[in-house]
Order: sequence, then C-alpha cells, then structure tokens
Amino acid sequence: MDKAKFTGDKKAPMKTLLSAAERRFIDRNVSQFPKWIEGYHLTLTTLLWSAGIIAFGYLAQKNLNWLWLSSLMLFMQWFTDCFDGALGRHRDTGIPKWGFFMDHLLDFVFMACIFIGYSFLLSGIHREIILLLIPVFGTFMVSSFLSFGATGDFKVTYLGTGPTEIRIWFIVLNTILIFCGIKWIEKFMVYILIISVIVLCVVVFRTQKYIWKIDMQDKANRTA
Repeated sequence: MDKAKFTGDKKAPMKTLLSAAERRFIDRNVSQFPKWIEGYHLTLTTLLWSAGIIAFGYLAQKNLNWLWLSSLMLFMQWFTDCFDGALGRHRDTGIPKWGFFMDHLLDFVFMACIFIGYSFLLSGIHREIILLLIPVFGTFMVSSFLSFGATGDFKVTYLGTGPTEIRIWFIVLNTILIFCGIKWIEKFMVYILIISVIVLCVVVFRTQKYIWKIDMQDKANRTA
C-alpha cells in the first residue's frame, strides 16, 4: 500500500443503531480534553482496562458484584477508544499508522481479556467453550483487517452491529449474571458458540464475495 495514501484511520461509515448518536457525542466533547492528554495516551489506557477486566473477573468468583467493575472497564474502554483517534484528528497531532496498529492490537487484547475474565466463573467444558470464543471473535477482527488490506476500505461494523453494541451486550450480560447467577448461562454456552461461528461464516462469506466481485471487475477491465 502506498504509504502516502494510508487510510486505516478512516473507517467506513458506521451503520448501526447507535452510530449517529455516538458520532455527535464525540464531536461535541473532543475539544474538552486537557492539553496534556494526547490520543496515544488514550490508546494505551486499554492496557489498564484489560488488566482490570481480568482482575475483576477473577474476584467475581467469590462475589459476582465485582462484575459491576468489569462493566466499568467496558465503559472506560469504549470512552477512550472513541476519543483516541478523534483527539489526534481534532488537534492535527495524530499518528495514524501507529494508532491503527496499536489501537487494533489492543482491541484484540481487550477482547481476549473479556473472555478470560468470564472463564474464571465457569468450569469444565463451559470454560473451554468460553476460551474457544477468543479465536472466533479474533477471526472477526482478522477478517476486517485483511479486507482492509485487499480493498482499502476499513469496515468494523457487520450485520448492523459494531464495537459499541458488542460492549453493551457484555455490560447487559454482566448485569444479568449479577442478579441471576452463573448457572443459567451454562445451558446456553454451546448455542452461543454455534451462533457465533455461524455469524462469522456469514460475515466471511459476504466479505469474500465482495472482494471476488472487485477482482472480477478488475480482471474484466484488464481484458477490455
């Protein structure tokens, strides 16, 4: 890819229920950060939120109320993830290539830590299933990055769902676990894994079909 035309900091338009409201929130508040806070500071805080979500998941083995703090880690990661790139663009001090690499690398780390945190609450086959979800969800991210490499379009929302909605799902799950306990979710673990794999297959199929169409068009243009 031509280094002068790097577009990894420019995501495809978000098409989710909350994307417009989230965009307004970012635009209204990006100028409120103190001068000493830079976008890369916000990116690196994901290390803190990742450590927190593992620690609170571990502590939740004895008391599920620790999951409230796991939900706080989810919220804080959403907040800093919203503003790390936006702050650099607003001040024209961004480092987009480093930001692309570190932001999405740490997104994967945070995602893995979410499932590791839940794994402390489960045992046996259920723990193994929750850990299997790490490569499944990781493949969603790999698909997005490879699609960007093939097309130059960086898309992070699929089937009307993006990172914000997924974080909300986990916060809702934490709340249900706190009030209803762990046992009920064990009945659904196999179905959660199966549904996740099916959705992944749909996303990969649609993505490869889109890239195939681009290749066929390019091929037709070469032979015209």
